Amino acid sequence: MDLAFPHVFLWTLLAFLLTWTVFYVNNRRKKVAKLPDAATEVRRDGDADVIIVGAGVGGSALAYALAKDGRRVHVIERDMREPVRMMGEFMQPGGRLLLSKLGLEDSLEGIDEQIATGLAVYKDGQKALVSFPEDNDFPYEPTGRAFYNGRFVQRLRQKASSLPTVQLEEGTVKSLIEEKGVIKGVTYKNSAGEETTAFAPLTVVCDGCYSNLRRSVNDNNAEVISYQVGYVSKNCQLEDPEKLKLIMSKPSFTMLYQISSTDVRCVMEIFPGNIPSISNGEMAAYLKNTMAPQVPPELRKIFLKGIDEGAQIKAMPTKRMEATLSEKQGVIVLGDAFNMRHPAIASGMMVVLSDILILRRLLQPLRNLSDANKISEVIKSFYVIRKPMSATVNTLGNAFSQVLIASTDEAKEAMRQGCFDYLSSGGFRTSGMMALLGGMNPRPLSLIFHLCGITLSSIGQLLSPFPSPLGIWHSLRLFGAEGVSQMLSPAYAAAYRKSHMATTAL
Repeated sequence: MDLAFPHVFLWTLLAFLLTWTVFYVNNRRKKVAKLPDAATEVRRDGDADVIIVGAGVGGSALAYALAKDGRRVHVIERDMREPVRMMGEFMQPGGRLLLSKLGLEDSLEGIDEQIATGLAVYKDGQKALVSFPEDNDFPYEPTGRAFYNGRFVQRLRQKASSLPTVQLEEGTVKSLIEEKGVIKGVTYKNSAGEETTAFAPLTVVCDGCYSNLRRSVNDNNAEVISYQVGYVSKNCQLEDPEKLKLIMSKPSFTMLYQISSTDVRCVMEIFPGNIPSISNGEMAAYLKNTMAPQVPPELRKIFLKGIDEGAQIKAMPTKRMEATLSEKQGVIVLGDAFNMRHPAIASGMMVVLSDILILRRLLQPLRNLSDANKISEVIKSFYVIRKPMSATVNTLGNAFSQVLIASTDEAKEAMRQGCFDYLSSGGFRTSGMMALLGGMNPRPLSLIFHLCGITLSSIGQLLSPFPSPLGIWHSLRLFGAEGVSQMLSPAYAAAYRKSHMATTAL
């Protein structure tokens, strides 16, 4: 008995020590395994998940979308005052659908927005009224909205800043912070004039067409192709204000549209070269003496009203820039800093909203954003998935802008007339083109079909009443038109993936 007790005690002590050792080692391993996640959580407590440079339409909408998914978002905007611009004043029906999918449809309400049901197109004394189609495949109201851009931007900023995980700060971003090819954050000057830094696993550059940051991320250059010259005629209303007025004037198009219940935007395209000076009054004289006579009589009084009342005339460069994928990790570029097309079809905001919807859905499965390799994979997938929408819209914008340019070239002028005839012909041709212009059916094959239809219609004019050698030559040249050749080239073919339609539910 005297020996049994120590024996049992020793075995019990040994069992206790072994149990404690196994428990300690196992617990230690768990703690070590959790260290990377713990480090991530510490970082998330101190920094945002995403930094967004720019709080325009794209930056504000992205901040709202990511914050709704539980992300901590730090938005840095150079100027928080209401923007004063003459671009981004129209949201196509397709853009309104995408806005609703992001939960932002009410941002277009309460800003004296104007309903737009389609176009009134004018050419050489002819007039055609064309409407967005009532398409059962389009799951939203088939109308657009015209508005003051600044009012819309302020509403988006209010929506974003209303979420507790969004920090909206006024400041000027000076540069991106880069370590071994990975963007870690930004250096910026805050509203107090102090230079400071902000860090996040993902930085989004969304600071518009004048972005300086994109040069340090993407190897692409913007090409200035023309200038949009515009002003506002106040205290007036267009006849049939729900139709945007598109005038096929010279040298290119002129547009009038209601941007509030009392104000009308007048805008036209002028090409580089001898652009009249705004400061010395040459531009006002040019608009009055050269452009006004081309405006239909029922619109001319409103067109002249703004000029006569000394409205501020602005000239904005029309830029075109293809999207390129950055080789740097931890950063993505969106909006006009990433991709620009001709504004003739007013679809820039629709494209950036589509991009935001795609990016948001790709990021949703990621618990945190600290893995640079996973973020890089997301960005590469985003670049591929966005192509069908962006390629269709970009090609349509460039092709449509080309046929709106007046020319003494017989083939080009035939294409211009063919476009007017096609739009005004009614039936599936009119509804199909308006569905494309409104972003209601951004399918590449549909665009190819209608561009070929316009081309064949133009060829019919050239060969009427009977074919001639010159007419046949001009007809063959039409197949080399910019829009048609781009849509049919192999470089674009890889972009046409049906999966995009499922992503945007269009």
